[in-house]
Amino acid sequence: MPSKKKRNIPFDGEDITPTKDGCLYKQIVKENPNGEKSWFDDKVTIHYVGSLLDGTIFKDTREENSPLSFNLGRGEVIKAFDIAVETMLCGEISKFFSKPKYAYGLKGLPGKVDSAADVIFEIELISSTGKDISEERDESILRRIIKRGEGYEPANEDSIVEVNLKGSQNDEIFDERTVTFIAGAGIVENIPSGIERAIFRMTKNEHDRIYLKNQAIEDLKKKFNLSSNETIQYDVILTKLERAKEERQLSDDQKLQQSEILKARADEFVKAGYYDLAAKRYRTVFHYLLNATLVSESDRQKSWELKFASQSNLALCYLKLGNYAECRRSCETALAHDKRHEKSHFRLGQCRLATRNYEQAIKDFETALEINPSNVQAKQLIDECHRKIKEHRVDEKELYSSFFKKETKK
Repeated sequence: MPSKKKRNIPFDGEDITPTKDGCLYKQIVKENPNGEKSWFDDKVTIHYVGSLLDGTIFKDTREENSPLSFNLGRGEVIKAFDIAVETMLCGEISKFFSKPKYAYGLKGLPGKVDSAADVIFEIELISSTGKDISEERDESILRRIIKRGEGYEPANEDSIVEVNLKGSQNDEIFDERTVTFIAGAGIVENIPSGIERAIFRMTKNEHDRIYLKNQAIEDLKKKFNLSSNETIQYDVILTKLERAKEERQLSDDQKLQQSEILKARADEFVKAGYYDLAAKRYRTVFHYLLNATLVSESDRQKSWELKFASQSNLALCYLKLGNYAECRRSCETALAHDKRHEKSHFRLGQCRLATRNYEQAIKDFETALEINPSNVQAKQLIDECHRKIKEHRVDEKELYSSFFKKETKK
C-alpha cells in the first residue's frame, strides 16, 4: 500500500510522517549540514513557495518579502509545516509533497487550493531560536525544549523539584550538579534566577537548554568568574517533580495542614536570612486560613495560632526588608489578635523609629516594657528616641536661627 502512495508523488522523497502514513514526503533541495536543528516550541522563520501539482503557485513568501514565523509544534500553522520544519536544519531548503490530511483538508484554501487537493511546498528554514521567557522580553533568557516532559502540569510555587544542571560558557563546564529544592526558593541552593524561571515552565523528565545573557548572568559572573560578553548555556533536566496543590484543590482542613508546612518553611527561611521568601509564605498562610471553616476546637485554635504567628513573623520580615508601611500593618493585625503581644509592640516601635516618628515609637516601646519589664533593648531604644528628639530640636533651632539672621541682614 505505501508503495502505491509513493508512486503518486511527483518526486522521489522520504515519508516523514510520524506513523509513515504516506501523506507527507520530503526531498532535500539544498543541504546545510552545519545548520542548527529546530526543537519543539522554538520560534522558527521560513520562506515557502506553495504550488499545485500542475505547477500553479498560490503562495510565495520570498516574492512577497513576508517570511512566516511560528512556534514549532504548537499547531499555529498547518500540520505539514510543523512536521516538515522539525526535520530540517537552518539554511536548508527542501521540497515537500503533502496530502490534504496535513495541508488544507476538505476546506481547501478559498480561491487558491481546491477541497482535498494535494500540494507541494518548497521550504527554506531561515532561522530557529529558543523562546524568549525573560520578564522584559529582551531575549536575555531563551528556552529550547530538547526533550518534552510527561503530562501537562509544570512545576508551581512550592513544588519539590530535583534537577540535573550543566552550565557552560564557550564549551567549558563551570556548574554541574544534581540538586533538590523548593520551587520559588532556588536562591537557597544557588539556582540562577533565569534557570528557576525556566523550571516553572517544565514538566517531569523534560530536558531544556537555556541560554542566558546580559542581566540574566549578573548572579553568575562573580560566582564563577564568567565573561559578561559571552552567552551562558545550561542544560536542565527535571528528574523529579512533586507539585504543590493549588488553592482550589484544597479543602479547609487541607489548607490548615498546608499552612503548617508553609510556616515551617518560612521559619527556616527567616533563620537563613531569606526574608522575602519567608514573607511570601507567611502571607499565604494568613490568606489560606482567613476564611477557613474548621470543625474541631483544636483545629480552630491551631488556625488562630498560625494566623497570629504569620502576621507577627511577617512584621519581622518587612522590618528586615525596610518595608515599614507593611510592617506596621502586620503588627496592627497581630495586635488585633493579641493586644498584649510584646514583640508586635516592639516591632511597631522599630518601624516608627525608622520613619522618625519618635514620640509614638517611645509609646510603643513603653508598652512593650510594661508587658515585659526585662526588655533591655526596648529601654535602649527609648533612650535613642529621646536623643533623636533632642538632635532634631537642635537642628531645628539652628535652621531657624540661620533663617532669621538672613532676614535681619536684608
